[in-house]
Amino acid sequence: MADGPARSRTGLLDHAAPVHLGTPDAPLHFTGLREPGGRHLIVDGEEAFELSFPCGTCALLFRRLDEGARALAEGALHDHLDEGVPAIDDPSLRDLVSMILPEATYLPLLLSIEPVLVTPGDDHDYFSREQVVHRGIDPTLGAPEDPATGYYRGPTRTTGEHETLFEFLVPMVQPGRNDRERVASYEERLRAGGAATVLAVSVLDRTQPFDSFDAHTGLVHFVLDGHHKLEAAARVGVAITVLSFVSIDASLADEATAIGLPELLAR
Repeated sequence: MADGPARSRTGLLDHAAPVHLGTPDAPLHFTGLREPGGRHLIVDGEEAFELSFPCGTCALLFRRLDEGARALAEGALHDHLDEGVPAIDDPSLRDLVSMILPEATYLPLLLSIEPVLVTPGDDHDYFSREQVVHRGIDPTLGAPEDPATGYYRGPTRTTGEHETLFEFLVPMVQPGRNDRERVASYEERLRAGGAATVLAVSVLDRTQPFDSFDAHTGLVHFVLDGHHKLEAAARVGVAITVLSFVSIDASLADEATAIGLPELLAR
């Protein structure tokens, strides 16, 4: 396994078989996988993020479009996650999560990730570093892709002779908008060895330029709950548990690759 950014490591703690979850009136959904106009993550009826275009050769992308996107886990779900590491097969937890996810088939993963906070253009920014090396700069842009948001890096894995898997955690709420006192409180908790769990809905996107043998795959976790915990873990430099529901339907990677993700993460 190749090393990711400084201080970053991860491990697959648990996974479950793909499961159908969600509700038709969920506050978020994905669009554009089989439609013109590109892909988007919609939150509360607004386009919150633009995602990788489904052409197969287009660049990996998550670009913030809505500064007002919110954390989606509230009440009992937030409290359940705040108690510590959940069991991935906990029926009550799945029922609560299902209320905020769009109807789809999901691969549940429980991960341990030591996140690295990234500012666009800094030394850890995928878009201005690895992506430029991989495919150059889009001549129509004249600059690297801009995610228009702070985000977090997980590890980077070499999964084949010409295959690299990148892991990202993308907060609904910009890190700069987090409450400083809550972040500090979680820092103390994590330093003392306390547990913390982040909830995410995720996609697995694969891209390979037409003139390259090398492919980049992005496992992109959109954070639904745990923004303060996540920033605290990055500041302290410790691993945090991430409960991820990978949408097989909304991913660009084919179903077999998505279902085989636990094997790739366990390497």
